[in-house]
Amino acid sequence: MRLLPFAACVALVCASADAWFISRSRERSQSSVKEAVRTAVDKTKEAVGSAVDRTREAVGTAVEAAQGAGDMYSAYRDMRESNWRNADKYFHARGNYDAAQRGAGGRWAAEVISNAREGYQSGLSGQGEADTRADQEANEWGRNGGDPNRYRPEGLPDRY
Repeated sequence: MRLLPFAACVALVCASADAWFISRSRERSQSSVKEAVRTAVDKTKEAVGSAVDRTREAVGTAVEAAQGAGDMYSAYRDMRESNWRNADKYFHARGNYDAAQRGAGGRWAAEVISNAREGYQSGLSGQGEADTRADQEANEWGRNGGDPNRYRPEGLPDRY
């Protein structure tokens, strides 16, 4: 007879312990799920933020490139308008300088345009390889931040 209350106590303790472990497991499980969701959300925010930053940088570089191309065109237009003898190196340096001041995109545009122009002109202009080398030197000088006035011919009007 004494065995019955003992068995009932053991059953009650086991059931309580089982219930306690199950509730702890659920708490841990819910806690783990909440933590996993928080981690996933944080990583997603980080990835989206990084993608947005890269997109902004790419758009900024593209804008700089377009502005740099405009600077190169302005220098070309001024060179044609001035029609000044021996001024081409000045305008090469000025166009590259102005474009490079825009940033990495402008510098890139100046280099691509200069190399394409010299590649095209070297075969057609009849000026020869020495002139192409001199043009490229002026291009690089301006692109690297050198003062374009180094190549400015005497008497070229101030508006250029």
